Amino acid sequence: MKQPLAYVHPESIVADNVVIEPFVTIDKDCVVGEGTRIGSNATILPGTRIGKNCNIFPGAVIGAVPQDLKFRGEYSTVEIGDRTTIREFVTINRGTAAKGKTVIGKNCLLMAYVHIAHDCTIGNNVILVNSTQLAGEVVIDDWAILSGLVAVHQFCHIGSHVLVSGGSLVRKDVPPYIKAGREPLSYVGINSIGLRRRNYKNEKIREIQDIYRYIYQKGLNIMQAAEIIEAEMPATSERDEILLFVKDSKRGIIRGYFPD
Repeated sequence: MKQPLAYVHPESIVADNVVIEPFVTIDKDCVVGEGTRIGSNATILPGTRIGKNCNIFPGAVIGAVPQDLKFRGEYSTVEIGDRTTIREFVTINRGTAAKGKTVIGKNCLLMAYVHIAHDCTIGNNVILVNSTQLAGEVVIDDWAILSGLVAVHQFCHIGSHVLVSGGSLVRKDVPPYIKAGREPLSYVGINSIGLRRRNYKNEKIREIQDIYRYIYQKGLNIMQAAEIIEAEMPATSERDEILLFVKDSKRGIIRGYFPD
């Protein structure tokens, strides 16, 4: 259902049952999946691909060119998964030659004033709370929650099931399953409440806690901890995910918190 005061470029593909409110602009080379609703004054720019049953609130701008001085007008896209909600005044930039696309997964919630820069990759079921700001080429894995006013440095990687405290500055990688807080950003424990909400059993949570005791609480460097974990702890998907994350970290992982 398209309002007469909205503009949809004839070269874009919009499903029949998409709701388009007044003063929406959908530029050329856009695709909008069935069941999606686009609120008044939202702007959808070339290269945007929006999945099914998404909800885009007024004032959002999706697919704008990157705020990157290296960008030379190359073709790139923004890809948004099904059932993702994009609240008021969210801005999502398309990719550059670095990766060619910015990707947001399924079932995500991007609250008001969130900014997602070029070439970011956001997993499924991710929540970015109001005014969270992501620099270019940030990667956030499934089920992560970034609280309000979090700012993430370019190239950082945030693991699955992570909870980052509000107002945090993320300068290093944040490994899976943990809570991160304080300044500078530090490991402050396992995200046990979030894991229980997602049906992780107590035994599995204790296993994850034991892994992070080696990494953060036994005075070992990361490679020493990884070697002991690999040698002494049974192989599980969670153990292997944590080991792969810390070994592959390009920026280094956040430190542990040691009170005075």
